[in-house]
Amino acid sequence: MSEKLERLKSQKNTIIIFRETGKDIVISDLMYLLSANDNDFIDYYCDFVNSLYNNDCVNISKYILKTVLEDDNFYIRKSARNEKIPQEMTECLINELRFFQEISELTPKDFLDETDYDGFLPKWTNSPVDIVGSYLERIKLVHKYGYGQYAKYRMFILKKGAVAPVKYPDNQKLSELYGYERERKAVIDNTLALVNGKRAQNVLLYGDAGTGKSSTVKAVVNEFADMGLRLVEITKEQLKDIPVIIEELSENPLKFIIYVDDLSFTSGEDCFGALKAFLEGSVSSKADNIAIYATSNRRHLIKETFSDREGDDVHRNDTMQEMLSLSARFGLRVNFSRPDKKKYTDIAIELAKAHGISLPEDEIILKAEQFAISSGNGRSPRTAKQFVNQLVMEM
Repeated sequence: MSEKLERLKSQKNTIIIFRETGKDIVISDLMYLLSANDNDFIDYYCDFVNSLYNNDCVNISKYILKTVLEDDNFYIRKSARNEKIPQEMTECLINELRFFQEISELTPKDFLDETDYDGFLPKWTNSPVDIVGSYLERIKLVHKYGYGQYAKYRMFILKKGAVAPVKYPDNQKLSELYGYERERKAVIDNTLALVNGKRAQNVLLYGDAGTGKSSTVKAVVNEFADMGLRLVEITKEQLKDIPVIIEELSENPLKFIIYVDDLSFTSGEDCFGALKAFLEGSVSSKADNIAIYATSNRRHLIKETFSDREGDDVHRNDTMQEMLSLSARFGLRVNFSRPDKKKYTDIAIELAKAHGISLPEDEIILKAEQFAISSGNGRSPRTAKQFVNQLVMEM
């Protein structure tokens, strides 16, 4: 084995800060390849290339750079918290980054020179990368790019009590939403305040179904993801886990929206307690990088029946008033009401243009109205989108 490969083979066992990268299948197989002997060289070589190809990549330099930049380690965490880092740790960091720089430059020839095999073997490519410089720059911009799973993904859910990434998120764009400009601007402005480290409100988007409340939230996250915004979606039943989520996210340098879709309560439920505590700004829920965004078809969030008003609770009126006032605890409440005929047809016309439909506007208006009536869903942006989808199918 060449002196270079022997040195890298020895150095791979001294990795401390980036030790978790060894769990990455491509990095792991490359480390095995560095240790391969003559008898198993071909198998280890092909295992490595297989792993690289399976990750939809042929460029080892770009893959290693991306893996290093997204790694979740104690050094990047301490940097994100602006903690003083001992010089010894920084020296360790630079040494390890130089190691990754070297292995990112390894070519197929570096390994094939070590074997007498003369048959075909698959290849990979390399490109110039500056792993040391790129990582030091990433530390400076950690509030924008994040680290670990928060650097790789922008939307998350709560799964078995832990924040888990959504690998194939909704890619809704703001430019694809029409109408409700005033309502949407209020949400955008508040989100920009959060992203820019200013005081942001918790937001309740309420109103009729199909008016674009959920689409607005996800489009806003997609719009500002490159500025350090992430979304964690939870269900109503997971509201009790808000303190756990806050504990994990509060020290993260990124900004987060905890999102609850289609939120409403019945009078017998008490899972709104954690939400109420967060909205009221209790000590345990205070986190300047987190805001709650909720959507609901109900302004007061409560499904109340006549029997609820006749309960035998001595303090029933106080209980109901507490529940009914929950929506008032959101600092920003935005109403997405069902559109009138003009707003509905305007949305349909804009969507039709965006899809390259060249029908006269009068004909689109007529057909859109007919579709709203025949579908039984009434006028809404969702109905307009369904109508235009039908036109596209008929083209």
